[in-house]
Amino acid sequence: MTRRRGQFSPEFKEETIRMVLEGDRTIASVAREFDIKAGTSGSWVNRHRLASAQDEQQPAPFGTPCRT
Repeated sequence: MTRRRGQFSPEFKEETIRMVLEGDRTIASVAREFDIKAGTSGSWVNRHRLASAQDEQQPAPFGTPCRT
């Protein structure tokens, strides 16, 4: 029997990411709690970390005063 690919809402993904990043829980323990694969939740966390790092590295728009 094959298992259908899950469709997860953005809110659900955000909640699992928050539980990993803001708590002292592992990706695997959060995945077990929600009955999803650790690789799935791990990819969400990694994508979030990459997106956050890119947001921090974006240059300020032209005309924005620089902090020195």
